[in-house]
Amino acid sequence: MNTEIAQIKNYILFPSHSSGLALESLLKGRKIKYVIVPTPRELSACCGISIQYEKKDEDMIKKLVEENNIKVLGFYRLEKKYKDFYK
Repeated sequence: MNTEIAQIKNYILFPSHSSGLALESLLKGRKIKYVIVPTPRELSACCGISIQYEKKDEDMIKKLVEENNIKVLGFYRLEKKYKDFYK
């Protein structure tokens, strides 16, 4: 019997690569966990990169974005469902 697994991921989208790299530098300096990933097609066809982050860090990241005047297209949440073939 196959069951579905829901996985929720959080993304920050940018108007340009330079904005994404500027935020990456700040996150790295503050030791906030993140991953630079291709922007999911479900969200946008923006500059091509986005930052995936943990929900618990969202308020701190938003504060960094505001204080450093980093241009973002927004913070997004995406739920994907996968079939678990092993159950």
